[in-house]
Amino acid sequence: MKKGKRYAEAAKNVDRLNTYEVSEAVSIVKKSASAKFDETVECHIRLGVDGRHADQQVRGAVVLPHGTGKTVRVLVFAKGAKLDEAQAAGADFVGGEELIPKIQNEGWLDFDVVVATPDMMGVVGRLGRVLGPKGLMPNPKAGTVTMDVTKAIADIKAGKIEYRLDKANIIHVPIGKASFSEEQLADNFQTLIDAVIKAKPSAAKGQYLRSVTLASTMGPGVKLNVTKLA
Repeated sequence: MKKGKRYAEAAKNVDRLNTYEVSEAVSIVKKSASAKFDETVECHIRLGVDGRHADQQVRGAVVLPHGTGKTVRVLVFAKGAKLDEAQAAGADFVGGEELIPKIQNEGWLDFDVVVATPDMMGVVGRLGRVLGPKGLMPNPKAGTVTMDVTKAIADIKAGKIEYRLDKANIIHVPIGKASFSEEQLADNFQTLIDAVIKAKPSAAKGQYLRSVTLASTMGPGVKLNVTKLA
């Protein structure tokens, strides 16, 4: 019941029939975040595309200027000199073939992002059934299949996030914590929305940004005025 009461209280700050400017929305979301922990601020973007068609897929990655406020654990699949390079660059876990049974059989998933050098993708591909559904499969579009493991790790640790469509053609991504300043959240949001607009597929017809909503983990959604964003 407690969560219900708090949510109802926070919902009073939001006019469901209204859409807001970014600065107003960020302010409301921060005020609505009243949980005992530092809530994550999430952005939900509904796009006018059909992700079932390859030419309408929207996927990529962007480094948020102020990070996400979360400590990200990076696992790197590599071999030879690249193993040492990954270790030196601050990867939390590095390895190769020997990690396959640990992940496959023991269910070890104590990492948030997986990076792999291209020559390791044959090995990592065997984990597709485990990593794929969790969104952890390395992907060249997201910059997680690369020989430049130092840059990949630095970007991820600095606040790089991956965005991709779900089955309902919505992108869900964190843009920071409720403890961030309004300016930091607005900056992060703008960086994300610019990247998503830039990633618009040429096959997409009609209105691209259908709806954009900001919300904290336990707070109500605040809809943005999409005409001001495009």
